[in-house]
Amino acid sequence: MTNPPGSPLPELDERARAVLKLLIEHYIQDGQPVASRTLARDFGHALSSATIRNVMADLEDAGLIHSPHTSAGRVPTVLGYRFFVDSLIEAPAVGPELIETLKTGFEQKPVTMGQWSAATELLSSITHLAAVVTLPGRDQLSWNRIEFVPLSEHRILVVLLTDDQEVQNRLIETAAPYSRSFLAQAAQFLNEMFVGRNLEAVRQRLVGDLQKTRAGLSDWMKQAMSLAETILAQTLTPTPEVVVSGEVNLMDFDELRDLSRLRDLLDTLARQRDLIRLFDASVRADRVQIYIGSESGYNALSPCSVILSPYRAGGRTLGVLGVIGPTRIPYEKIIPIVQVSADLIGASLQNH
Repeated sequence: MTNPPGSPLPELDERARAVLKLLIEHYIQDGQPVASRTLARDFGHALSSATIRNVMADLEDAGLIHSPHTSAGRVPTVLGYRFFVDSLIEAPAVGPELIETLKTGFEQKPVTMGQWSAATELLSSITHLAAVVTLPGRDQLSWNRIEFVPLSEHRILVVLLTDDQEVQNRLIETAAPYSRSFLAQAAQFLNEMFVGRNLEAVRQRLVGDLQKTRAGLSDWMKQAMSLAETILAQTLTPTPEVVVSGEVNLMDFDELRDLSRLRDLLDTLARQRDLIRLFDASVRADRVQIYIGSESGYNALSPCSVILSPYRAGGRTLGVLGVIGPTRIPYEKIIPIVQVSADLIGASLQNH
């Protein structure tokens, strides 16, 4: 498990670690400030109430817990959660029944937007959080077939079919008129040359060929390649598509029910491009990334934690998958579910 860099963690002895771990576990479960007497009951005769109060005071001085109001209870800070995630938990393996549920849900290669939505809805229903996935970039797709449909003398509908049966339609305005026979010949030429080739590799080839006017490249070939490069330039956008499901689950948590805060959070999830920086950082990671509260860099996500894992196929990282919820996410349970889900999505893309 790899986590983004943050403030250095303080040194704690075993007693302080035990108190902090128990306090955070109580708060994750109940969402209420935790008092020393609650912890004393759990520790039994191992630690007295006075000792626990002293330890809690030290933890507060270290910035790991704080008092939200005048009550005697304490809640974790972002730094406290970070210490908990990095040093105090060992995420157990996902149980066999849940593994089977996830396998069944993710065994089919997701191709359409509806299939990607179903994948995030499954993850959301299992975790009771909002789920998110970035779709593989179109540069990972391969050329299947291109067709040019003349609509008028200077307008052409370009239809590009990829290896996963996704269809890209683009309307192109041309300076010169193209005959129907020329467009059919151009499509045949391009399909014979590029079928099965990666789209980004095709685009680079087209740009290179058009820039250096190779010997033997006729004018009509250059025109055909220019048309193909135009649609690829429009298709291969750098911003990944994002699917979000289960936002309504966030309303189940008291700390996210404030209307202005919830509105800001839902707006941020709706403006998916705003989260691209977070996804980009996670897609370059080896394993699960965990952003707690302000670590995400987004004010709207300050009451939340985001757990993301890259998914891979064919040795390439294709996107990220994860969940968003309050900072009192049950990390020990959720982290392995996210990791397994990402692994299974990658496997479904690999095996088809």
